[in-house]
This record gives sequence, structure tokens and C-alpha cells, in this order.
Amino acid sequence: MYPAIIEDYLRPNSVDEALKAAGKYDAGEAMFIAGGQSLMQAVKSRLVRPRCVIDLQSIKELKGISASGAGIRIGAMTRYVDVAADTNLKRAYGALSDAAAHVGDRQVRNRGTIGGSLCWNYVAACMPAANLAVGSSMELISATGKKRTVIADEFIKGPLETARADDEVLLAITLPAAPAKAGSAYKKWGVVTDALPVIGVAVYIEVDGGGAITKARLGVGGLSTGPKRAKGAEAALIGKKAGEAGIGTALEKAAAEIETQSDHWADSTYRKNLIRTLGADILASAFARAAGK
Repeated sequence: MYPAIIEDYLRPNSVDEALKAAGKYDAGEAMFIAGGQSLMQAVKSRLVRPRCVIDLQSIKELKGISASGAGIRIGAMTRYVDVAADTNLKRAYGALSDAAAHVGDRQVRNRGTIGGSLCWNYVAACMPAANLAVGSSMELISATGKKRTVIADEFIKGPLETARADDEVLLAITLPAAPAKAGSAYKKWGVVTDALPVIGVAVYIEVDGGGAITKARLGVGGLSTGPKRAKGAEAALIGKKAGEAGIGTALEKAAAEIETQSDHWADSTYRKNLIRTLGADILASAFARAAGK
């Protein structure tokens, strides 16, 4: 389909300019566009009909990854290809690198952005589940200049729904400084290589000196109701070490507590099996990363 008529296209050079531009329109009439990999499809199909599109590509302050003693800050307009390659994320926050490395195809990874994915929150996207697992937070600024920080558990809601208001711009994704022995991983299964996930699973763990888990977060994507944490499984993982039988028991809890759907890609039972098998793979990777391997 052809998109409905778009009256204006703006490409501001700063966040302030972007917010002022949006303020000239009623709520929902102006839409911010990041990489455009999702929004443009929605515009073409007339799922959304903005009067104005505000392109954030020229805003340098929204791009890049920086690390400090306080943690890691990822600009909302940072591309998947840059998230996948950044060495600051490889151990504790490797789940984000894993997810970014397998989003769509090469063209999508070189154009799409982490912030765009989180704000769109597509039902089968990789980034929302991975961010939910690692416990990231979102920095937002409104048209009035008010800033706020929202944790992933509150920011990510149902499909195509987040806590971001229409007049807010996502500035960055922030991650707290992780302890030395922390690791995370993400893996998805799709019908073809780099397809949207039928199921995607992400895990973050912290371990003690003996290799036992002291903290765990497990997120599942590819669900009709949006990404979810498996909190029962997280509790069951505490105290477990790599290779122990209890790991399998915890993943059984994850498969049991996460509601999965049946559709033309896979049935509910198969999706639950994917939670178990993918979960075992990523936990092995997370243990290795927590050990510095």
C-alpha cells in the first residue's frame, strides 16, 4: 500500500529541536523516526498515519556507547551493528550484543537502532526481551524538558506499547556497573536464519566465588502478549552452578510459567520446548562469561 499523505518531514540537529517540532502538533500527529525499519512498514500499511515525521538521524547526542564507573550508557540512536561490536557489553551485558548481532539481516542491522526497537516494542523483537533480562533503564525527556528514568520492567508493556509518552524522546539505555562475576546471553529460534524469533530467551546471572548463582533474570520474547520475565525460574536458579541438574529444573519452571501461543509458525508445546533448550544454551554461555571466558 501507499502511505497516507504526510504533510511534513523534519530532520532536527538536536533533541531540543526535535521536541519543539513535535510540540507544534497534537498528540500522536507527529512521530519520531529512528532507523525506520519498523515504522516505515507501519506507515506504508497505514497502521499509523502521522501528519509529520521527525527524523532523529542527525542528532549526534543520541548516538554512541560509553562506559564509566557508574555503568554503561547506550544512546537511543545507536545502531544494532555498533551494539553487536562494542566490547563494553561482551560479558555482563553480552545478551544485548547477541540480540543485536542477529536482528533482521545485514541491511537492517546497519540501519536499525536499539532505541527504535524498544520504543516500537514489536511482539517478536529481540531487543525488548534482552533488555528486560539484563535490567536496563530508559532515560526519557519530554517536550517540557522534564527528564525521567524508567526501568525496563515498567517501560516494556504489551505489543507496540511502552511507557513512553507521545511527546517524549528516548535519550539512552543505561546499565548499572556490573560485578566482576556477571554474564548474560541471548538466543532465538526462527524459521530461517536471522528471522524474527518464534521464541527468544535471554538470561543475566551473577555468581559468587564458588560459581553459584546469586542473582538471575530471565526474559522470554516471541510471545503474543509481549516479552515476559520468568520470575519463578529466576528464583529456582539461585544457588545453582553450571552443569547442575537444578538448572534443568529451573528451566522447566520457566516453560511452565510462561504462557505460549500456537500459530502457523509453531504450537504452544513446541515453544515451551524452545524455552528449555534455548535456556540451557544461554545459561551455559552466561556462566562462561561470568567466569571471564
